[in-house]
Amino acid sequence: MAKIMSEKTKYELAAELGFAHKVKDGDWGNITTREAGSLVKAAIAKAEELMTRESKGQ
Repeated sequence: MAKIMSEKTKYELAAELGFAHKVKDGDWGNITTREAGSLVKAAIAKAEELMTRESKGQ
């Protein structure tokens, strides 16, 4: 199975969203469903932003 998002990116997003303390030991099972959803939403937003920048040649 291919990796969609790097571990580094997941940890950075978790820190931005305020729950990095729950995953610092690598156990993603400690986050809530809402936090997981927020992580996915943030990852999608980040990917869309990157794609927009690349399409504009920045």
